[in-house]
Amino acid sequence: MLNTIILTLSAGLFIIAVHQTMKFGLAYSYWIFMFSVVLLLWFNYRKRKNSD
Repeated sequence: MLNTIILTLSAGLFIIAVHQTMKFGLAYSYWIFMFSVVLLLWFNYRKRKNSD
């Protein structure tokens, strides 16, 4: 259940970051992209940890 929430949140943040980039530029939305990537890495870590 938590994995689904993390993945959905990451995708949502990515979409928001793309919108903010088109509206304000990359400098203003960079932190949103990075938070999205961190969530993706956390999702991947949890997925690999649970498969062992």
